[in-house]
Amino acid sequence: MQDKDESRVEATARTPLPDRLTWSIPEAAQVLGISRASAYEAAHRGELPVRVIGRRMLVPRVVLLRLLNEAHTPEPAQR
Repeated sequence: MQDKDESRVEATARTPLPDRLTWSIPEAAQVLGISRASAYEAAHRGELPVRVIGRRMLVPRVVLLRLLNEAHTPEPAQR
């Protein structure tokens, strides 16, 4: 059985840190509220912005947040 300190450390390790410049795919999935598998599929389809460094796929925090903000910004009315 794990003690409380070990559980807290593991939970913190999975929580995306807001001051990091990039998030892993699982961390981005947690931010988005989607499954890890869905996040990887979205990355492969190009729907989730990623940068590949070596074998790692990283999601730039600022790009993901900008993408989410643009999705909620209403388009100006056309006359």
